[in-house]
Amino acid sequence: MSRLIAWMDRTFYPDFQSNWDDVHFRARILSYMRPEFHVLDIGAGAGIVEQMHFKGHVAQVCGVDLDPRVNDNPFLDEGRVANADSIPYENNRFDLIFANNVMEHLADPEAVFSEIERVLRPGGTVLFKTPNRSHYMPIIARMTPHWFHQYYNRLRGRETEDTFPTHYLANSKQQVEKLASKSGLEPVSIDRIEGRPEYLRLVVLTYAAGLLYERIVNALPFLARYRILLIAVLRKPA
Repeated sequence: MSRLIAWMDRTFYPDFQSNWDDVHFRARILSYMRPEFHVLDIGAGAGIVEQMHFKGHVAQVCGVDLDPRVNDNPFLDEGRVANADSIPYENNRFDLIFANNVMEHLADPEAVFSEIERVLRPGGTVLFKTPNRSHYMPIIARMTPHWFHQYYNRLRGRETEDTFPTHYLANSKQQVEKLASKSGLEPVSIDRIEGRPEYLRLVVLTYAAGLLYERIVNALPFLARYRILLIAVLRKPA
């Protein structure tokens, strides 16, 4: 990282740290979590995002992922290799379910939402964080091939094996509301948030453009639909 980029971080985003979006999402999850809860992490993977470590905070943390590394995920009490459209747990099993940067990868979100509703207990809550499809990053992602996504994320320090194909079929307020309605879940909140422009911090010029974009979409409420993060909280009726 150049000294100028580091200066821009300190000057314009002094309260932002690495993985600020995961820090924000963790705080949101903790606000719904209780010590007696049984929790499911959808897309738990290898356990590389420290902010998604809730083991010990609740009665049990389970996780599912197609990545076999889920079996050794240190954040979980139990990991199972499975697709999110066929969750290998019984009905009404979990008090709380969360998914961090998973919804953009779903090829059949209706099936996944239906499974979430099935394994969530009545009155239970599901939270997920995902890119908002109207933001410039998902728009560019939908216009470019997967190898480019892998290349760009390598520049940002992410391993190739941790960059997965995207579909963006559950990544707008309207899409989430429709999927929730079909599956029998009720929206509690659907927020769009813009913060430090992580994808543009490679060079000063792009960082400056991202900074300007962030200031504009945060200053004007009617531009909220163009903010980067979509964080949804849904509830299964009691």
